[in-house]
Amino acid sequence: MPLALWALTLSAFAIGTTEFVIVGLVPTIAADLGVSLPSAGLLVSLYAVGVAIGAPILTALTGRWNRKIVLMSLMGLFVMGNLLAWQAPSYETLILARILTGLAHGVFFSIGSMIATSLVSKEKEASAIAIMFTGLTVALVTGVPLGTWIGQHFGWRATFLVVSALGLIALIGSAILVPKNLKKSIPATFKEQLQVIVKPQLLLVYLMTILGYGGTFTAFTYLAPILEQQTKFAPSAIGLIMLVYGVSVAIGNIWGGKLADKRGPISALSIIFSALSIILLLFTFTMQSKIAAVLTILVWGAFAFGNVPGLQIYVVKQAEKYTPNAVDVASGLNIAAFNIGIALGSIIGGSVVENMSLQDTAWIGAVISLMALAVTRYSGLRDKRALQTS
Repeated sequence: MPLALWALTLSAFAIGTTEFVIVGLVPTIAADLGVSLPSAGLLVSLYAVGVAIGAPILTALTGRWNRKIVLMSLMGLFVMGNLLAWQAPSYETLILARILTGLAHGVFFSIGSMIATSLVSKEKEASAIAIMFTGLTVALVTGVPLGTWIGQHFGWRATFLVVSALGLIALIGSAILVPKNLKKSIPATFKEQLQVIVKPQLLLVYLMTILGYGGTFTAFTYLAPILEQQTKFAPSAIGLIMLVYGVSVAIGNIWGGKLADKRGPISALSIIFSALSIILLLFTFTMQSKIAAVLTILVWGAFAFGNVPGLQIYVVKQAEKYTPNAVDVASGLNIAAFNIGIALGSIIGGSVVENMSLQDTAWIGAVISLMALAVTRYSGLRDKRALQTS
Protein backbone atom coordinates (compact mmCIF):
# COMPACT_ATOMS: atom_id res chain seq x y z
CA MET A 1 0.00 0.00 0.00
CA PRO A 2 1.35 3.51 -0.84
CA LEU A 3 2.91 5.70 1.87
CA ALA A 4 0.31 8.42 1.21
CA LEU A 5 -2.35 6.00 2.48
CA TRP A 6 -0.51 5.73 5.81
CA ALA A 7 -0.38 9.55 6.03
CA LEU A 8 -4.18 9.54 5.72
CA THR A 9 -4.35 6.84 8.39
CA LEU A 10 -2.23 8.99 10.73
CA SER A 11 -4.63 11.93 10.29
CA ALA A 12 -7.62 9.60 10.78
CA PHE A 13 -6.05 8.47 14.06
CA ALA A 14 -5.90 12.04 15.43
CA ILE A 15 -9.43 12.83 14.21
CA GLY A 16 -10.81 9.54 15.54
CA THR A 17 -9.32 10.18 18.96
CA THR A 18 -11.00 13.57 19.30
CA GLU A 19 -14.37 12.27 18.06
CA PHE A 20 -14.65 9.27 20.35
CA VAL A 21 -12.61 10.24 23.44
CA ILE A 22 -15.61 12.26 24.63
CA VAL A 23 -17.50 8.95 25.19
CA GLY A 24 -15.12 7.97 28.00
CA LEU A 25 -15.23 11.49 29.46
CA VAL A 26 -19.03 12.05 29.56
CA PRO A 27 -19.34 11.53 33.37
CA THR A 28 -16.14 13.57 34.05
CA ILE A 29 -17.22 16.57 31.91
CA ALA A 30 -20.78 16.44 33.31
CA ALA A 31 -19.44 16.61 36.88
CA ASP A 32 -16.83 19.32 36.14
CA LEU A 33 -19.12 21.68 34.17
CA GLY A 34 -22.15 20.98 36.34
CA VAL A 35 -24.34 19.68 33.50
CA SER A 36 -26.51 16.54 33.22
CA LEU A 37 -25.38 13.29 31.54
CA PRO A 38 -27.62 13.91 28.48
CA SER A 39 -26.14 17.46 28.18
CA ALA A 40 -22.59 16.04 28.24
CA GLY A 41 -23.75 13.38 25.75
CA LEU A 42 -24.88 16.25 23.51
CA LEU A 43 -21.16 17.02 22.93
CA VAL A 44 -21.09 13.77 20.90
CA SER A 45 -24.20 14.82 18.93
CA LEU A 46 -23.01 18.36 18.18
CA TYR A 47 -19.60 17.18 16.97
CA ALA A 48 -21.46 14.85 14.62
CA VAL A 49 -23.65 17.76 13.46
CA GLY A 50 -20.45 19.67 12.59
CA VAL A 51 -19.29 16.68 10.54
CA ALA A 52 -22.71 16.32 8.87
CA ILE A 53 -22.67 19.99 7.81
CA GLY A 54 -18.99 20.07 6.90
CA ALA A 55 -18.83 16.89 4.83
CA PRO A 56 -21.16 17.72 1.92
CA ILE A 57 -20.95 21.54 1.95
CA LEU A 58 -17.19 21.97 2.41
CA THR A 59 -16.43 19.01 0.10
CA ALA A 60 -18.41 20.75 -2.66
CA LEU A 61 -16.85 24.18 -1.91
CA THR A 62 -13.27 22.84 -1.97
CA GLY A 63 -13.81 20.71 -5.10
CA ARG A 64 -11.49 22.87 -7.23
CA TRP A 65 -8.73 23.13 -4.62
CA ASN A 66 -5.52 21.13 -4.67
CA ARG A 67 -6.22 18.00 -2.58
CA LYS A 68 -3.04 18.37 -0.50
CA ILE A 69 -3.86 22.00 0.38
CA VAL A 70 -7.36 20.89 1.47
CA LEU A 71 -5.85 18.18 3.71
CA MET A 72 -3.36 20.60 5.30
CA SER A 73 -6.06 23.26 5.87
CA LEU A 74 -8.35 20.69 7.50
CA MET A 75 -5.67 19.50 9.92
CA GLY A 76 -4.92 23.17 10.79
CA LEU A 77 -8.61 23.74 11.61
CA PHE A 78 -8.62 20.49 13.59
CA VAL A 79 -5.66 21.62 15.75
CA MET A 80 -7.30 25.03 16.41
CA GLY A 81 -10.63 23.43 17.39
CA ASN A 82 -8.94 21.17 19.95
CA LEU A 83 -6.89 24.05 21.40
CA LEU A 84 -10.17 25.95 21.87
CA ALA A 85 -11.66 22.91 23.67
CA TRP A 86 -8.56 22.79 25.91
CA GLN A 87 -9.08 26.44 26.92
CA ALA A 88 -12.92 26.39 26.88
CA PRO A 89 -14.13 28.54 29.83
CA SER A 90 -17.71 27.21 29.60
CA TYR A 91 -19.95 24.44 28.29
CA GLU A 92 -21.06 26.72 25.42
CA THR A 93 -17.44 27.34 24.29
CA LEU A 94 -16.79 23.60 24.41
CA ILE A 95 -19.81 23.08 22.11
CA LEU A 96 -18.39 25.65 19.65
CA ALA A 97 -14.97 23.93 19.73
CA ARG A 98 -16.58 20.54 19.04
CA ILE A 99 -18.59 21.87 16.07
CA LEU A 100 -15.44 23.51 14.57
CA THR A 101 -13.45 20.28 14.90
CA GLY A 102 -16.37 18.36 13.40
CA LEU A 103 -16.31 20.59 10.29
CA ALA A 104 -12.69 19.50 9.62
CA HIS A 105 -13.53 15.85 10.26
CA GLY A 106 -16.35 15.76 7.70
CA VAL A 107 -14.31 16.93 4.72
CA PHE A 108 -11.27 14.87 5.71
CA PHE A 109 -13.07 11.51 5.53
CA SER A 110 -14.94 12.51 2.41
CA ILE A 111 -11.89 13.38 0.30
CA GLY A 112 -9.75 10.86 2.18
CA SER A 113 -11.96 7.99 0.98
CA MET A 114 -11.67 9.23 -2.60
CA ILE A 115 -7.87 9.64 -2.37
CA ALA A 116 -7.52 6.18 -0.80
CA THR A 117 -9.40 4.49 -3.66
CA SER A 118 -7.44 6.45 -6.30
CA LEU A 119 -4.12 5.20 -4.86
CA VAL A 120 -4.87 1.48 -5.40
CA SER A 121 -6.22 -0.91 -8.04
CA LYS A 122 -9.98 -1.52 -8.36
CA GLU A 123 -10.07 -4.83 -6.46
CA LYS A 124 -8.30 -3.30 -3.44
CA GLU A 125 -10.58 -0.27 -3.01
CA ALA A 126 -12.56 -1.53 0.01
CA SER A 127 -9.32 -2.67 1.68
CA ALA A 128 -7.72 0.76 1.04
CA ILE A 129 -10.70 2.49 2.69
CA ALA A 130 -10.49 -0.04 5.55
CA ILE A 131 -6.78 0.81 6.06
CA MET A 132 -7.51 4.53 6.17
CA PHE A 133 -10.38 3.97 8.59
CA THR A 134 -8.01 1.82 10.67
CA GLY A 135 -6.74 5.20 11.89
CA LEU A 136 -10.16 5.62 13.47
CA THR A 137 -10.10 2.13 14.92
CA VAL A 138 -6.54 2.42 16.25
CA ALA A 139 -7.74 5.66 17.88
CA LEU A 140 -10.41 3.56 19.58
CA VAL A 141 -7.74 1.05 20.64
CA THR A 142 -5.16 3.49 22.01
CA GLY A 143 -6.27 7.13 21.68
CA VAL A 144 -9.65 6.83 23.41
CA PRO A 145 -8.54 4.69 26.40
CA LEU A 146 -5.42 6.83 26.85
CA GLY A 147 -7.45 10.04 26.46
CA THR A 148 -9.98 8.75 29.00
CA TRP A 149 -7.16 7.91 31.43
CA ILE A 150 -5.55 11.36 30.94
CA GLY A 151 -8.95 13.05 31.44
CA GLN A 152 -9.60 11.16 34.67
CA HIS A 153 -6.13 11.81 36.12
CA PHE A 154 -5.19 15.28 34.80
CA GLY A 155 -8.61 16.74 33.94
CA TRP A 156 -10.55 16.46 30.68
CA ARG A 157 -8.90 19.64 29.31
CA ALA A 158 -5.51 17.91 29.24
CA THR A 159 -6.99 15.31 26.86
CA PHE A 160 -7.78 17.99 24.27
CA LEU A 161 -4.27 19.45 24.58
CA VAL A 162 -2.76 16.02 23.85
CA VAL A 163 -5.16 15.57 20.88
CA SER A 164 -4.01 18.97 19.51
CA ALA A 165 -0.42 17.67 19.59
CA LEU A 166 -1.56 14.52 17.73
CA GLY A 167 -3.19 16.72 15.09
CA LEU A 168 0.04 18.67 14.68
CA ILE A 169 2.01 15.43 14.14
CA ALA A 170 -0.61 14.35 11.55
CA LEU A 171 -0.31 17.75 9.83
CA ILE A 172 3.47 17.35 9.54
CA GLY A 173 2.99 13.73 8.34
CA SER A 174 0.61 14.89 5.59
CA ALA A 175 3.05 17.63 4.53
CA ILE A 176 5.85 15.07 4.12
CA LEU A 177 4.06 11.97 2.78
CA VAL A 178 1.05 13.06 0.73
CA PRO A 179 1.98 13.74 -2.92
CA LYS A 180 1.21 17.18 -4.40
CA ASN A 181 -0.16 15.92 -7.70
CA LEU A 182 -3.19 14.08 -6.30
CA LYS A 183 -5.80 13.25 -8.91
CA LYS A 184 -8.94 15.30 -8.42
CA SER A 185 -12.23 14.77 -10.10
CA ILE A 186 -13.82 17.44 -12.27
CA PRO A 187 -16.03 19.52 -9.94
CA ALA A 188 -19.68 18.64 -10.34
CA THR A 189 -22.16 21.24 -11.51
CA PHE A 190 -24.92 22.29 -9.10
CA LYS A 191 -27.43 20.16 -11.05
CA GLU A 192 -25.13 17.10 -10.79
CA GLN A 193 -24.65 17.69 -7.04
CA LEU A 194 -28.42 17.91 -6.61
CA GLN A 195 -28.78 14.45 -8.21
CA VAL A 196 -26.89 12.99 -5.25
CA ILE A 197 -29.72 13.87 -2.84
CA VAL A 198 -32.64 12.92 -5.09
CA LYS A 199 -31.56 9.53 -6.48
CA PRO A 200 -33.45 6.81 -4.51
CA GLN A 201 -30.49 4.40 -4.85
CA LEU A 202 -28.20 6.84 -3.05
CA LEU A 203 -30.81 7.89 -0.48
CA LEU A 204 -31.12 4.23 0.53
CA VAL A 205 -27.35 4.00 1.19
CA TYR A 206 -27.52 7.15 3.35
CA LEU A 207 -30.47 5.67 5.28
CA MET A 208 -28.55 2.40 5.82
CA THR A 209 -25.62 4.43 7.17
CA ILE A 210 -27.78 6.61 9.45
CA LEU A 211 -29.63 3.64 10.96
CA GLY A 212 -26.49 1.48 11.18
CA TYR A 213 -24.70 4.10 13.26
CA GLY A 214 -27.79 5.33 15.09
CA GLY A 215 -28.24 1.84 16.56
CA THR A 216 -24.70 1.56 17.92
CA PHE A 217 -24.49 5.12 19.28
CA THR A 218 -27.81 4.97 21.14
CA ALA A 219 -25.96 2.76 23.63
CA PHE A 220 -22.28 3.56 22.91
CA THR A 221 -22.60 7.27 23.81
CA TYR A 222 -23.55 6.24 27.35
CA LEU A 223 -21.15 3.30 27.66
CA ALA A 224 -19.11 4.94 30.47
CA PRO A 225 -22.15 5.66 32.73
CA ILE A 226 -23.61 2.20 31.86
CA LEU A 227 -20.38 0.52 33.03
CA GLU A 228 -20.22 2.67 36.17
CA GLN A 229 -23.89 2.57 37.20
CA GLN A 230 -25.26 -0.69 35.74
CA THR A 231 -22.21 -2.98 35.72
CA LYS A 232 -20.70 -1.31 38.84
CA PHE A 233 -17.18 -0.89 37.42
CA ALA A 234 -14.91 1.66 39.07
CA PRO A 235 -14.31 4.80 36.88
CA SER A 236 -10.62 3.80 36.66
CA ALA A 237 -11.60 0.59 34.79
CA ILE A 238 -13.43 2.45 31.98
CA GLY A 239 -10.23 3.23 30.01
CA LEU A 240 -9.22 -0.45 30.06
CA ILE A 241 -12.66 -1.57 28.84
CA MET A 242 -12.49 1.03 26.05
CA LEU A 243 -9.15 -0.55 25.12
CA VAL A 244 -10.82 -3.99 24.86
CA TYR A 245 -13.57 -2.46 22.69
CA GLY A 246 -11.02 -0.67 20.52
CA VAL A 247 -8.89 -3.79 19.85
CA SER A 248 -12.05 -5.56 18.77
CA VAL A 249 -13.06 -2.64 16.52
CA ALA A 250 -9.65 -2.68 14.78
CA ILE A 251 -10.02 -6.39 13.96
CA GLY A 252 -13.65 -5.92 12.86
CA ASN A 253 -12.80 -3.01 10.56
CA ILE A 254 -10.16 -4.95 8.59
CA TRP A 255 -12.39 -8.05 8.54
CA GLY A 256 -15.33 -5.90 7.32
CA GLY A 257 -13.21 -4.58 4.43
CA LYS A 258 -12.19 -8.09 3.37
CA LEU A 259 -15.77 -9.33 3.70
CA ALA A 260 -17.04 -6.46 1.49
CA ASP A 261 -14.33 -7.20 -1.13
CA LYS A 262 -15.11 -10.92 -1.10
CA ARG A 263 -18.93 -11.06 -0.82
CA GLY A 264 -19.93 -7.61 -2.03
CA PRO A 265 -21.29 -4.76 0.12
CA ILE A 266 -24.94 -5.91 0.47
CA SER A 267 -24.09 -9.43 1.66
CA ALA A 268 -21.36 -8.13 4.03
CA LEU A 269 -23.63 -5.43 5.49
CA SER A 270 -26.51 -7.90 5.97
CA ILE A 271 -24.25 -10.13 8.08
CA ILE A 272 -22.90 -7.20 10.11
CA PHE A 273 -26.29 -5.54 10.83
CA SER A 274 -27.84 -8.91 11.81
CA ALA A 275 -25.02 -9.58 14.28
CA LEU A 276 -25.17 -6.02 15.64
CA SER A 277 -28.91 -6.32 16.38
CA ILE A 278 -28.40 -9.58 18.30
CA ILE A 279 -25.40 -8.24 20.29
CA LEU A 280 -27.15 -5.01 21.34
CA LEU A 281 -30.21 -6.98 22.45
CA LEU A 282 -27.97 -9.29 24.52
CA PHE A 283 -26.18 -6.30 26.08
CA THR A 284 -29.50 -5.24 27.66
CA PHE A 285 -29.15 -8.28 29.92
CA THR A 286 -25.38 -8.85 30.10
CA MET A 287 -24.60 -5.30 31.33
CA GLN A 288 -25.58 -6.45 34.84
CA SER A 289 -22.62 -8.87 35.00
CA LYS A 290 -19.00 -7.71 34.80
CA ILE A 291 -17.66 -10.73 32.87
CA ALA A 292 -20.68 -11.01 30.55
CA ALA A 293 -20.65 -7.23 29.89
CA VAL A 294 -16.96 -7.20 28.89
CA LEU A 295 -17.44 -10.26 26.63
CA THR A 296 -20.45 -8.63 24.95
CA ILE A 297 -18.51 -5.37 24.44
CA LEU A 298 -15.66 -7.39 22.90
CA VAL A 299 -18.01 -8.96 20.30
CA TRP A 300 -19.90 -5.67 19.82
CA GLY A 301 -16.67 -3.88 18.88
CA ALA A 302 -15.95 -6.37 16.10
CA PHE A 303 -19.23 -5.52 14.34
CA ALA A 304 -19.81 -1.87 15.36
CA PHE A 305 -17.42 -0.36 12.78
CA GLY A 306 -17.06 -3.37 10.46
CA ASN A 307 -19.75 -1.81 8.25
CA VAL A 308 -17.64 1.28 7.34
CA PRO A 309 -15.78 -0.18 4.30
CA GLY A 310 -18.94 -1.81 2.92
CA LEU A 311 -21.01 1.36 3.26
CA GLN A 312 -18.33 3.60 1.71
CA ILE A 313 -17.57 1.28 -1.22
CA TYR A 314 -21.33 0.81 -1.82
CA VAL A 315 -22.01 4.56 -1.96
CA VAL A 316 -19.06 5.05 -4.36
CA LYS A 317 -20.34 2.22 -6.62
CA GLN A 318 -23.88 3.60 -6.63
CA ALA A 319 -22.62 7.15 -7.29
CA GLU A 320 -20.39 5.95 -10.18
CA LYS A 321 -23.49 4.32 -11.67
CA TYR A 322 -26.12 7.03 -11.06
CA THR A 323 -24.20 10.32 -10.55
CA PRO A 324 -20.74 9.71 -12.14
CA ASN A 325 -19.72 13.40 -12.02
CA ALA A 326 -20.57 13.84 -8.34
CA VAL A 327 -18.87 10.85 -6.68
CA ASP A 328 -16.94 13.18 -4.32
CA VAL A 329 -20.17 14.81 -3.17
CA ALA A 330 -21.91 11.43 -2.74
CA SER A 331 -19.00 10.19 -0.64
CA GLY A 332 -19.15 13.40 1.42
CA LEU A 333 -22.87 12.95 2.00
CA ASN A 334 -22.28 9.41 3.25
CA ILE A 335 -19.77 10.76 5.79
CA ALA A 336 -22.53 13.22 6.77
CA ALA A 337 -24.92 10.27 7.07
CA PHE A 338 -22.51 8.42 9.41
CA ASN A 339 -22.55 11.45 11.67
CA ILE A 340 -26.28 12.13 11.41
CA GLY A 341 -26.58 8.53 12.67
CA ILE A 342 -24.14 9.25 15.52
CA ALA A 343 -25.99 12.50 16.37
CA LEU A 344 -29.45 10.88 16.26
CA GLY A 345 -28.23 7.83 18.17
CA SER A 346 -26.75 9.92 20.98
CA ILE A 347 -29.86 12.18 21.09
CA ILE A 348 -32.16 9.12 21.23
CA GLY A 349 -29.85 7.62 23.88
CA GLY A 350 -30.03 10.85 25.91
CA SER A 351 -33.82 10.83 25.72
CA VAL A 352 -33.90 7.17 26.80
CA VAL A 353 -31.56 7.91 29.76
CA GLU A 354 -33.78 10.84 30.80
CA ASN A 355 -37.17 9.16 30.40
CA MET A 356 -36.44 5.44 30.79
CA SER A 357 -33.10 4.00 31.99
CA LEU A 358 -29.48 3.43 30.91
CA GLN A 359 -30.31 -0.27 30.40
CA ASP A 360 -32.95 0.53 27.76
CA THR A 361 -30.41 2.19 25.44
CA ALA A 362 -29.15 -1.25 24.31
CA TRP A 363 -32.40 -2.89 23.14
CA ILE A 364 -33.56 0.35 21.49
CA GLY A 365 -30.21 0.39 19.65
CA ALA A 366 -30.93 -3.21 18.55
CA VAL A 367 -34.28 -2.18 17.05
CA ILE A 368 -32.60 0.64 15.06
CA SER A 369 -29.94 -1.83 13.79
CA LEU A 370 -32.74 -4.17 12.62
CA MET A 371 -34.17 -1.25 10.63
CA ALA A 372 -30.72 -0.81 9.01
CA LEU A 373 -30.80 -4.52 8.04
CA ALA A 374 -34.28 -4.14 6.49
CA VAL A 375 -33.17 -1.13 4.37
CA THR A 376 -30.01 -3.03 3.28
CA ARG A 377 -32.03 -6.02 2.09
CA TYR A 378 -34.46 -3.73 0.25
CA SER A 379 -31.59 -1.87 -1.46
CA GLY A 380 -30.07 -5.21 -2.55
CA LEU A 381 -33.42 -6.28 -4.06
CA ARG A 382 -33.65 -3.00 -6.02
CA ASP A 383 -30.12 -3.59 -7.38
CA LYS A 384 -31.12 -7.10 -8.58
CA ARG A 385 -34.25 -5.76 -10.27
CA ALA A 386 -32.23 -2.99 -11.97
CA LEU A 387 -29.78 -5.62 -13.30
CA GLN A 388 -32.62 -7.80 -14.64
CA THR A 389 -34.27 -4.90 -16.47
CA SER A 390 -31.04 -3.47 -17.94
